[in-house]
Order: sequence, then structure tokens, then C-alpha cells
Amino acid sequence: MLDATAGRVVLTHFFWHRCSCIALTAGWSFSCWILMKVVNDMCPNITRIYNIGKSHSGLKLYAIEISDNPGEHEVGEPEFRYTAGSHGNEVLGRELLLLLMQFMCLEYLSGNQRIRHLVEETRIHLLPSVNPDGYEKAFEGSELSGWSLGRWSNDGIDIHHNFPDLNSILWEAEAKKWPPRKMLNHHSDSVKWIVALETRALIAWMEKMPFVLGGNLQGGELVVTFPYDRTRSQWVAREQTPTPDDHVFRWLAFSYASTHRLMTDANRRVCHTEDFAKEDGTINGASWHTAAGSMNDFSYLHTNCFELSMYVGCDKFPHESELPEEWENNRESLLVFMEQVHRGIKGVVRDLQGRGIANATISVEGISHDIRTAVDGDYWRLLNPGEYRVTARAEGYGLSSKKCEVGYEMGATRCDFTIGRSNLSRIKEIMEKFNKQPIRLPVRQLQARRSRERRLGT
Repeated sequence: MLDATAGRVVLTHFFWHRCSCIALTAGWSFSCWILMKVVNDMCPNITRIYNIGKSHSGLKLYAIEISDNPGEHEVGEPEFRYTAGSHGNEVLGRELLLLLMQFMCLEYLSGNQRIRHLVEETRIHLLPSVNPDGYEKAFEGSELSGWSLGRWSNDGIDIHHNFPDLNSILWEAEAKKWPPRKMLNHHSDSVKWIVALETRALIAWMEKMPFVLGGNLQGGELVVTFPYDRTRSQWVAREQTPTPDDHVFRWLAFSYASTHRLMTDANRRVCHTEDFAKEDGTINGASWHTAAGSMNDFSYLHTNCFELSMYVGCDKFPHESELPEEWENNRESLLVFMEQVHRGIKGVVRDLQGRGIANATISVEGISHDIRTAVDGDYWRLLNPGEYRVTARAEGYGLSSKKCEVGYEMGATRCDFTIGRSNLSRIKEIMEKFNKQPIRLPVRQLQARRSRERRLGT
């Protein structure tokens, strides 16, 4: 059986060898596509290759989708993403995602029920290299000098911190006590022009897909960081800066760190100077070092997606011989974290005729961060176990509230809503129908006016 431990080890070594051979003979963009094509050929019914844009030098940013219905969003099915390589010289995350796609394909074919359930109930997207230009620059150097090359894009930008700083906008609004309708606590539209082509491609991708949960793989440490990444106090380098969903983020971070073979091991070697194992292998990003415009903060404030950073190994550019062990260190964590997308509540917001309502707002009492429904009216809200008062509302509609309970077992609780049109929206609709005339205008008077307008040709 392919899911036997021995079988996986053989396949792992085979795939690492195949990766290194292709990478030595071709550029990243082409070799990445070849590796994805191998997986796509093995599992054509559950995979799809696509690109989200191009790098500064014109290399395509290839992603692969793993789903039982690739190419389409299924109502009620959450979407998950892993990205890697925003810093081109941190290559371990890229290699892990290349192996993850192959592992999931083979395990699905072998009948592994855990993988089959994950594929059939989740739409998974893997983007192995956000910064292919930087990777090629790092790859050209030696294993030692390559560590200092390729971190930034070709135009000298740190892609991971090239997103709009929505934190400052939100905090300024809170300080001025602006009402929520003037500055939302979610889906902020204050997105200014972005410099890096890669960042623009990422934002367009994030806005197109209704992602619920995401992780970006980094290198050089063994820790998982969660938002916010920027300190609320100005000129402060380190400060605990939690989001309204701090308890959820802490659980998500711990789900990865606790299942990693080394992150929470008190006896492991420290990568540099800080021993993150003492903190259970997780840390709030701002309490480590402040950074404005991070992908994590932007994702949380501009989309529905909860995003975290996984620093998956001490070495940014490990030797090829170390890759199988690094895969074993991270394999279970990669799977467990994906499974967390099914924690919390989910449902559909419909009108009285049963049609899904897009962009309806889902609010949870006591948590000042809302989300929105997708185009079909479906939504997913990550929450820890407990009982919550949840409200659905939409422009032109009334609102509906109910209690939704989240259990300890994996699997989101179903929590649907039906909301009717508001009186004001119905009045506006009637006025539009009657050419914006006052609805109390006598019928005969209205007919006479229309007849007069037709005679005059107005």
C-alpha cells in the first residue's frame, strides 16, 4: 500500500531526487510547472494547475489546486491556501509544498481516508514560490552565500511586508471614535497602489478566492507567528498586539507548533538567540518584532482569511540531504493546520425566496471583527468551542440573530440565516418601478402625466 510508512519513505526520496535534477537543469518557473504537471498527470481528477500572475522578471507564479471538483467553488466548502518563498532565499517552504502536493495525490489514490476527507471537503490551493526571481538569485549562489541572496524581489522589495498598512488606518479610526459604518473592522477598502508585481498578483488572488485560512511558510526559525504583526504603539519595536480573534489565532498557531516534531521540544537546539520552545513554539508577531504591511495583517483586515506565518526550519537554504528529515518534521503539522479550516461555524445567508445573498455581514457578539459571505451567500467563521450570538445583515435587508454552538469535535457547526428585504429597500424598489414618482401619487394623475410625457416625446 502506498500509505504504508516504508512506501512513503521510498517515494519521498524519489521525489526529492526528481526535484533536484529538474531544478539543476531549468529555471524555477519551468521546473515548478514540470513538478506540478507530474502530480497533475498522476491525479488529474483532483488537481488543477493555474498561475496567479507574473514576477518582476516575467516568471509565472504557478499554483496548484487540490479538490474533488477542481476549478470551481462548491457552496459550503471552505477554501484553504499555503504559500511559500516570499523571501526567495528561504527555500524549505517551497520544497515542502512541492512534496505536500505529491504526498496528497498518492495518499488519495491509495485510499487514505484522512486525505480523501480533506480533499473532498476542502478546496486547497498551494503556491510554492511567491518570489521566483529571488529564488533563482539565491540558487545561483553557493549553499553558504545563497543565504544572503534573493530575499527581496528583483526590484528590491520585501514582498511579505509590501501590503497596505491597514492597521494604522483602523487604529486611527478607533482613536477618533469613528462609527463602524465609516471605518469597517473588516474588508477595509483602503488599498493603495502597490509597488511589487508579485504583491499585486497576491492581492488579486486573495480577493478572487473566498479563502478562510492560510499559512505562509518562512525559514530561519522554528516558530509560528500570528497577527497582529505591527505594534499599536508607535516607535515601539516589540509589544503584544492581539487581534479581536486572539484566542482563535493562538489555537491555530499551536495546532501547527504542537504537532511539529521540534517546535515545542525543550531539548532541541535554539536556531539563533531566542528559545521559542519555551513559548510553546508560537508568538504574537508584534511581540517578536514590529512590521508594517505584512501579509498576515492585510489578509485579516481586508479579506475573510486568517493568515499565519510558519517558520519551518532553522536553515533557510538546507542541503538536499536534509530535506527528507525536514519533511518528516513538518508533514503532520501541514495536515493538521489544513484541517483547522473546518473549525467554527458555517452556513448560507438567503433571502425569503431562498437565493443566496453575497456580501452579507456576519457578526459575532463580543468579537469586533466581522466577515462577509461569498458570491453564493455561503460563509465560514473560524471560532473556538463555545456558544455565540451571531447576526447576519445585508444592505437592503433586515437582520437575523441566533445562537450558534461550536463543539470540540472537528467539523464546523451549521448556522444558516434567512433575511427579508427592509421596508426602506422595498420603498426604493417601488419608486424605481414608477420612475421615482412619489408612491402616494394618485393612479389617474400618474397615468395622465405619463400620457402627456409620451405626447411631448420626453
